[in-house]
Amino acid sequence: MTQGSTFPLKPISKPTMDLLDRLLGHDAWTTQQLLMICGELSDEQLDREFDIGHRTLRSTLNHVVRNMEVWSTLMAGVTARRESSASIAGMLVRLDAASKRLADVARTVADRDAWDETWLDDLEDPPRRKSYGTAIAHVLTHSMHHRAQVLYMLRLTGVEHLPEGDVFSWEREHVR
Repeated sequence: MTQGSTFPLKPISKPTMDLLDRLLGHDAWTTQQLLMICGELSDEQLDREFDIGHRTLRSTLNHVVRNMEVWSTLMAGVTARRESSASIAGMLVRLDAASKRLADVARTVADRDAWDETWLDDLEDPPRRKSYGTAIAHVLTHSMHHRAQVLYMLRLTGVEHLPEGDVFSWEREHVR
C-alpha cells in the first residue's frame, strides 16, 4: 500500500456508478465529442482517404455508430433497421439512440447478472449464440479501437486540441 492510500475504500454517501456505467458513458460521450469535432470539417476533409481504419473519417465514424446500432438491436431482440444517414448530424442522432439502447440492454444484463447468458446472432450464417458479456465488451472495445484511428486521422488533417478520449476526461465532465 502506498503512502496516502485510502484503502480499504470507505462507502461514500452520494449515489455511485459502477464500472459498467462509466464504460458506457465514456463510450457514448467520447464518440459524440469526435463527431462534434468532425462537424466543423468540410466534406472534403471528412472523405479524405487514409491508409487506416475504414479509410475516411466519415466511414470510420459511421462504422462505429452502425456497430453500436446493430449489436444493441440484436441483443435487445429487435429487428435492426438500416439507418442510412452518414452526415455528422445524422450520426449524432443515431449515436444517441444506439447508446441509449446499448445502455438499457447492458444495465438489464448487469441487474440480472446475466453476463454469461446467450442470445442468437442471426446475422451470422449460420446463426450463432453469443454471450451478452462478451458482446457488450466487444462493442465498447471496438469503438475505442476505431476512435483511436479517428484521432490519428484528425491529427493528419491538421485538427489541433484533440481530446485524449480517456475515461478521466469523461469523468471530469460528468461526475460532480
